[in-house]
Amino acid sequence: MSTARETVDYIVEQCEGARPVAARAMFGEYALYLGAKVVALVCDDLLFVKLTAGALALVPNPTMAPPYPGAKPHICLEGALDDPDLLIDVLRAVAADLPDP
Repeated sequence: MSTARETVDYIVEQCEGARPVAARAMFGEYALYLGAKVVALVCDDLLFVKLTAGALALVPNPTMAPPYPGAKPHICLEGALDDPDLLIDVLRAVAADLPDP
């Protein structure tokens, strides 16, 4: 199953305060970028945030799952999609934890 473009558009819209946010198609799914860094994946209409210390500090008791078979576990943020402030904070924390590309 692939992700609907409407789902990705909604997630990007929710992240407007964290500009620059962009989504790029990959193999029927999407990578979510904050600046030049990939901070999350959108697979099967779910948002999977990279697992970093900053993200874990903001999301107590996260739901963990791989975004696709064989992938490392990510934080599944399906409940945070309607909380743009939390979503932006988590994405910024992940970006801060990741090295520059």
